[in-house]
Amino acid sequence: MEPVTEDVLVDRVVDLVLGLPRGGAPGPDGAVRLLVDGHPSTHPEALADLLVAPLRAAGRPVVRVRVRDFWRPASLRLEHGREDPDALLDAWIDVAGLNREVLDAVGPGGSGRYVPSLRDPATSRSTRAAYVDAEPGLVVVLDGALALGRGLAVDLAVHLALRAPTLARRTAPEDAWTLDAYARYEREVRPAEVADVVARVDDARHPALVMR
Repeated sequence: MEPVTEDVLVDRVVDLVLGLPRGGAPGPDGAVRLLVDGHPSTHPEALADLLVAPLRAAGRPVVRVRVRDFWRPASLRLEHGREDPDALLDAWIDVAGLNREVLDAVGPGGSGRYVPSLRDPATSRSTRAAYVDAEPGLVVVLDGALALGRGLAVDLAVHLALRAPTLARRTAPEDAWTLDAYARYEREVRPAEVADVVARVDDARHPALVMR
């Protein structure tokens, strides 16, 4: 592992994004679809937010998208109760909706029009977000938890990894039911092997890149 600062981690991810081909989506340059995945305590949204400014400074248009804004309706994801770890892993993310409305839409052969959100995660109601035309060279920066291995159409994935004891320690008592979902995620998806970039963040102040 290579100890890095947060700034170095951001720079590494930005360099990878800028190094990807841009030839698939409508327009002169294709989109790049980036996922930052991690347990909520790792704050994947914070890293995703930090990527926006340097990507724009490099001349790339960026849209921030949250997986939670593409959760399935509450009637479906909570069908077996509010504390079902299997449903949390298998049934919360509206993969088809997120692919259809964003990731496939800006990808090769897509319509070139996307919606930045689909449902309010608190109310489960439609956000009524308007369609947006994808600018040439668009970078979609997506953040979420338990999002790898779901079939999301992304080009680059970052995983913020925690050891099991750290994850358990950072999980609030009322959320202890989620630990079984994360244990299954580790066993079945192996996110640290699936992701293109893996940073261990057991000590949030001192992240470490996993070298391969």
